[in-house]
Amino acid sequence: MSEIKFVPGSVGHTLMQMRGIWHDSIECFELDGSPLDDDTHAGSGTPGSSPFDNLVYIDFDGEHLTLTNVHFRGRPMAAKTFTAKLIEGVLVFDSLGEGAYENIGMSGGPGIITFNARQLNAATDVYMEPDFIILTGTGQRVRHTVLYRDGQATRTLTAHGQRLSPSCEQRHALDPRGVDGPVHEQPFKANIWQHLTE
Repeated sequence: MSEIKFVPGSVGHTLMQMRGIWHDSIECFELDGSPLDDDTHAGSGTPGSSPFDNLVYIDFDGEHLTLTNVHFRGRPMAAKTFTAKLIEGVLVFDSLGEGAYENIGMSGGPGIITFNARQLNAATDVYMEPDFIILTGTGQRVRHTVLYRDGQATRTLTAHGQRLSPSCEQRHALDPRGVDGPVHEQPFKANIWQHLTE
């Protein structure tokens, strides 16, 4: 995969830098910056206590992305996998569920990528959570999100990440699923937008 070349600042270039296994230390906040010890009432997709820790497995072969988040400390174990494909320089995620908005990855310049809706519509009024990811140094990143439910911002979340490995071919020893078995799960689908198609 090292032979694949992308222009610095492109989506593909940043994704190549993000490959591997990451440990994200995560905190949730009220909109005014007050610590939020549980984001259930905010309408989080995977709610629970804060702070908490994730393992993040990022596979990118230059075209296809598979990303899996696994809670391993501070919240009950949960694993979610998302898949996407680089199309004309933009990362296009596979559908998040029936009626969902189209989620894309776009560049903010070298080492900066945003995962968010391509356009605002009825689906984004139901739920939207843009991810802003900045590579801050070798093997370091910050991921910041804003959660919107029913068109209203309800909480923010910030993760400070350290890369544990440049490869994610095998589960990490911290993975609560155990070291054996596939790294990635079946791609996640939600039904919260289904009513928009009825």
